[in-house]
Amino acid sequence: MFMDTPEDERTKLISCLGAFRQYWSSLPEESHEQCVQWIVRFIHSQHSPKRISFLYDCLAMAVETSLLPPRMVCQALINSDSLEWERTQLWALTFKLIRKIIGGVDYKGVRDLLKAVLDKVQTIPNLVSSAVVHQLLPVREVVEYILDRNACLLPAYFAVNEIRKLYPEGQLSHWVVFFWKCVVCVCFVLGRCSLLPVVNNSGAICNSWKLDPATLRFPLKGMLPYDKDLFEPQTGLLRYVLEQPYSRDMVCNMLGLNKQHKQRCTVLEDQLVDLVVYAMERSETEEQFDDGGTSQLLWQHLSSQLIFFVLFQFASFPHMVLSLHQKLAGRGLIKGRDHLMWVLLQFISGSIQKNALGDFLPVMKLFDLLYPEKECIPVSDINKPQSTHAFAMTCIWIHLNRKAQNDNSKLQIPIPHSLKLHHEFLQQSLRNKSLPMTDYKIALLCNAYSTNSECFTLPMGVLVETIYGNGTQRISLPGTNCIACGSVTPLPMNLLDSLTVHAKMSLIHSIATRVIKLAHAKSSVALAPALVETYSRLLVYMEIESLGIKGFISQLLPNVFKCHAWGILHTLLEMFSYRMHHIQPHYRVQLLSHLHSLAAVPQTNQNQLHLCVESTALRLITALGSSEVQPQFTRFLSDPKTVLSAESEELNRALILTLARATHITDFFTGSDSIQGTWCKDILQTIMNFTPHNWASHTLSCFPAPLQAFFKQNNVPQESRFNLKKNVEEEYRKWKSMTNENDIITHFSMQGSPPLFLCLLWKMLLETDHINQIGFRVLERIGARALVAHVRTFADFLVYEFSTSAGGQQLNKCIEILNDMVWKYNIVTLDRLILCLAMRSHEGNEAQVCYFIIQLLLLKPNDFRNRVSDFVKENAPEHWLQSDWHNKHMSYHKKYPEKLYFEGLAEQVNPPMQLQPQYLPIYFGNVCLRFLPVFDIVIHRFLELLPVSKSLETLLDHLGGLYKFHDRPVTYLYNTLHYYERHLRDRTNLKRKLVHAIMSSLKDNRTPGWCLSETYLKFGMNPRDDNVWIPDDTYYCKLIGRLHVLPMAGKSPGPFPNCDWRFNEFPNPAAHALHVTCVELMALAVPGKDVGNALLNVVLKRSECTCSVLQEPYWIVLHDRLVSVISSPVLTSEMDCVGYPFQLLDFTACHQSYSEMYCSYVLALAHAVWHHSSIGQLSLIPKFLSEVLKPLVKTEFQLLYIYHLVGPFLQRFQQERTRCMLEIGVAFYEMLQAVDHHSKHLAYMDPICDFLYHMKYMFTGDSVKDQVEKIICTLRPAMKLRLRFISKMEPAAAVATATSSSQPTMVSSPAPQSGPGPVQ
Repeated sequence: MFMDTPEDERTKLISCLGAFRQYWSSLPEESHEQCVQWIVRFIHSQHSPKRISFLYDCLAMAVETSLLPPRMVCQALINSDSLEWERTQLWALTFKLIRKIIGGVDYKGVRDLLKAVLDKVQTIPNLVSSAVVHQLLPVREVVEYILDRNACLLPAYFAVNEIRKLYPEGQLSHWVVFFWKCVVCVCFVLGRCSLLPVVNNSGAICNSWKLDPATLRFPLKGMLPYDKDLFEPQTGLLRYVLEQPYSRDMVCNMLGLNKQHKQRCTVLEDQLVDLVVYAMERSETEEQFDDGGTSQLLWQHLSSQLIFFVLFQFASFPHMVLSLHQKLAGRGLIKGRDHLMWVLLQFISGSIQKNALGDFLPVMKLFDLLYPEKECIPVSDINKPQSTHAFAMTCIWIHLNRKAQNDNSKLQIPIPHSLKLHHEFLQQSLRNKSLPMTDYKIALLCNAYSTNSECFTLPMGVLVETIYGNGTQRISLPGTNCIACGSVTPLPMNLLDSLTVHAKMSLIHSIATRVIKLAHAKSSVALAPALVETYSRLLVYMEIESLGIKGFISQLLPNVFKCHAWGILHTLLEMFSYRMHHIQPHYRVQLLSHLHSLAAVPQTNQNQLHLCVESTALRLITALGSSEVQPQFTRFLSDPKTVLSAESEELNRALILTLARATHITDFFTGSDSIQGTWCKDILQTIMNFTPHNWASHTLSCFPAPLQAFFKQNNVPQESRFNLKKNVEEEYRKWKSMTNENDIITHFSMQGSPPLFLCLLWKMLLETDHINQIGFRVLERIGARALVAHVRTFADFLVYEFSTSAGGQQLNKCIEILNDMVWKYNIVTLDRLILCLAMRSHEGNEAQVCYFIIQLLLLKPNDFRNRVSDFVKENAPEHWLQSDWHNKHMSYHKKYPEKLYFEGLAEQVNPPMQLQPQYLPIYFGNVCLRFLPVFDIVIHRFLELLPVSKSLETLLDHLGGLYKFHDRPVTYLYNTLHYYERHLRDRTNLKRKLVHAIMSSLKDNRTPGWCLSETYLKFGMNPRDDNVWIPDDTYYCKLIGRLHVLPMAGKSPGPFPNCDWRFNEFPNPAAHALHVTCVELMALAVPGKDVGNALLNVVLKRSECTCSVLQEPYWIVLHDRLVSVISSPVLTSEMDCVGYPFQLLDFTACHQSYSEMYCSYVLALAHAVWHHSSIGQLSLIPKFLSEVLKPLVKTEFQLLYIYHLVGPFLQRFQQERTRCMLEIGVAFYEMLQAVDHHSKHLAYMDPICDFLYHMKYMFTGDSVKDQVEKIICTLRPAMKLRLRFISKMEPAAAVATATSSSQPTMVSSPAPQSGPGPVQ
């Protein structure tokens, strides 16, 4: 008989437990779980509540005495099929037991149990009888206990993850929202949905702007309840990027689209359709189209985008057309219909032959909507390029009809009545065998019949004959013995723009085929100037990239080289140097690799071709964008030799200067003292193996510190000037003493002999004023490639000679001889000699002498100044608008002929020699244009040496006009002002002179307002030192305002004049605006810190965010602002207000409520600046945190502010610079330690710990475990308890001392977490 007294119950429990213990110990371990499950099933099969209660008490005692593991018991109870909410008594008893024993479960087990409990709760209906509600309450108690912050059964981070899986946005409890919004606000960039990138053809491609290709949402880390707008599709962001010219690579990067993998992206498709609809709306208000206005630029851009994305199957053409029909139906938008059909014609004509007719028939449905006319549409004026758009629909019908005929399809569509006049006009024109080039009839026929070879031959033949020439007429090119075909007038851009992509592809294919054919034939007649210029213009079209620049680099150049067609090769390199625009960097670096391999081929060892190869390579190297250098050169790390010169010290030096500039501007070496382990180590080491050299200390001081360290460690012994002089004297004695002509030629031209022959020629001219025939023969025998070493030695010898000159008459004699060697004897070209001089590593007085020689060479005689003056005066840089370039080019060369084969020396020797060297064709180049990249380097060398500042100003006064023909003048200014900011900081006159010289050279060829603001032109160019202009806030407001009113594609008016972005220095309005604004800011005669503060004041007042691409003194003031905020009373005082710090950090709420909390505005600004920053700039954050902010942090508010400041960038650090992420992680804990020690009471322990768990599981994992555990051990017990799952330490001490009323009775050690990643 059972007794009801508690003593009897306990006796019974102990008796049963003893018997069970014996049974349990006899079971094999693998049977334990099955046994517990059987026990639970047995209990749940009972109907007596008292018996169930007794058996549950047995289980509880078994757990408390450590006989049964609590996790196994809880799992068996929760997962029992018999546990149903309708069995209310069993339900209540079960969850009371779970509540009692769950404290002993490890945190991962608690997470799994929470998920199982929530799944069980999901089975309860929303409406139940009030009579059973109290029986269901124990489950709530279990959940509350699991989520109890003081109990710390598991990281709350795990808990919210499970809750988010079951309860999507909008269904979360107030508790979850309140506590987790605190963490969320620390994990995202303020105003992120409002930030827009500066789209560049090579830049802005980083992880900051990535979107989900299916939803267009931001890829958010972890399942936190982020703000609703972060879950919204970012259509505005994608739309903005799509609207920018040259944005297709960035679009692909944002959406993760790969050309090799065909994947339709419907969100991209929708945005393209919306852009077309917008263009249709825009056309309704456009008065004129063919005036280069915004509407024309918009339709050109749309055409290019549509072809690319549809061609690579990222968008479906038929789906887009049907979507267009749906969105245009009933809108009455018909003014832009011809332009729309023109865009569709571009794709149809080029792809209809390879695709099914049905893919294109939806266009006829669109036609019915947009062309409702019952009468015939009249033929438009074919003298205007817009006529090609008016005929677009007729051309589409012709292509569709042709495809139906070829397929024997029954889907043939009769010509619509409204298009009959257009169709008849085209047929009549086709019958006319004589087609003039004065109107657009030829373009119309090419567009209509490009898929019909019988009809297409006639109009395309006329175009081809126009640029090829008739085969009989010949014209002379610069130099001797150089004849070309006689056609000189290229096809105008208006005509090329009026051809469909398919017609342009046919034309460029015809040109490339002809060039290859002539290369194989080794024709002695050069290409017609019209063909070369037209080919150059065709290469600007991105839509024909495969046959255009890709074919040029990958097929045409190798074929021409293989045929040893040196004249054509020279032509192609000239095209690349003087006519190419917006060529993608990988093509440019590929060409550079080709050129280095070319330089080693014996056949290229002739003066003109060698000069062209080196000049082109120099242009390619110096033109590399700062953000392009690392991505491109890391592609060649396995074999860096392919992109480096094995012989040319000057080219390798130019590459090092470019690398120094790029790593400085991108802050690549931030936080690093060595190049060890970086991508540039092997490149620098290979360069030093190929061409060992040193750098002058004034040049080296401008390099980033790791590069300085590398060159100091790899110092190369240099020949003393005394030894050089001695060797020259010795060789000169040999020259005078030797009598046999063959011996003399052999000795001085022999490979391996000292490269001193130019020094000997100098001595001859200095002593005898003439050079004999043997000297000429030696020069010929040395060869172009080896002669470069002689020029290099001669440059050093000149410095020695001028340094020891007595001055007066002797100095004048030296100057005269030097200029005669360049201009009279044509022994060395000016640009090569200046380049060698500028690249030498002279120190102190000798460096000044070197720069003095450069100045004398450029300015003392009139030869070069006259060439520059006449070239600048008679020519314009807009080659794409010119039809008479060749005539001006020939006129200039007749006045100033290029002599590259020592012709002057041959005429002066005794007896004179009659030379008729075979010149390679020159279509574009001359000494002025070749000198431009050298001038870039000269300016930089002069900037590095303070005593020659006045000389630089003189050079800029006389030669600055050349920058009229610089293809990247603003970029060059930006790089120069950025790289040399420290040198120019106190030399405001020189800085102003540099900006003025370059910008004023372009004033006659640019629309007013294209670059510098009117205010700056009026006040900033004031040269008076006693009245320096200090801009006020109004100036900065207007200047920064230009960045914020930039038009979208086709929207006007904008702050800058419209232009054809295909030929602009920058690819789009935003990139242009950003760079010209930065140039103007850096040009101000105001300290960078003052400019930075003024910008911050303006931005904070206007509540706008701008990106940071200025150098450190300008943007580092943001750090000062952050320090002032961290130290402000708002964050240093402890206010007892619920949610106070998180309201403080909520920029959106503050802004919308006009609260204007300064700290939230500075926070938003910092986020905006850092979101746009390079990873190099962001790499300054760890140092800023540990050295500047950490000593200031004493309160929770300060700590939370810093977490919110840096937390959003952990993901980018993880992806791009892990070292910085780990340093930041440790700094966060160190700051927490300081706050813990300085604060009596911590009100926000839970949000702080939640954020640290987020950081661990999403980013750092166990990488910082060792450092973090030591810090956690020093924290107060309550904090230590909350962080116990990070520290992996036994929590007994923390549990014993923490002031918590609901701590678990026992806690097993948590299982270690392996690393970062999604919570499972």
